[in-house]
Amino acid sequence: MRVTFTVNGREESADGVWEGESLLYVLRERLGLPGSKNACEQGECGSCTVYLDGEPVCSCLVAAGQAEGRRVRTVEGLAGEDGLDPVQEAFVACGAVQCGFCTPGLLVQAHDLLERLPDPSDAEIREALAGNLCRCTGYEKILDAVRLAAARKGAAG
Repeated sequence: MRVTFTVNGREESADGVWEGESLLYVLRERLGLPGSKNACEQGECGSCTVYLDGEPVCSCLVAAGQAEGRRVRTVEGLAGEDGLDPVQEAFVACGAVQCGFCTPGLLVQAHDLLERLPDPSDAEIREALAGNLCRCTGYEKILDAVRLAAARKGAAG
């Protein structure tokens, strides 16, 4: 089957997609967007989180056919023409990247949080990121990065 959808603002098509193929697989293997990571394949770790029509989803749980005609935004799509998104910059500045496997999903979730809630409390940050697992950190640098991104976005806005 052929699946056509908008990815990071561009219309994309993937041919030969089989019925049970995940959106994650199509993004990584067919469209060459390796940012979203394939970790648990069960929607438990958050490493594959992308936006689907503006809502964060675990792309490993979305059948590729479900994306037909819809909008997908990956971690690669967070950056704009002027460079990295403030969330991406803050993760780098705070050293919140570590091995990088969980980072794409954390970036998408943090981005979504700050779009909805520009000045979140620590409890709100923790709740928003609760579905994203990281094995490298104690999460403190990640929390620091979200706080920094919120502060930078607030100062810019």
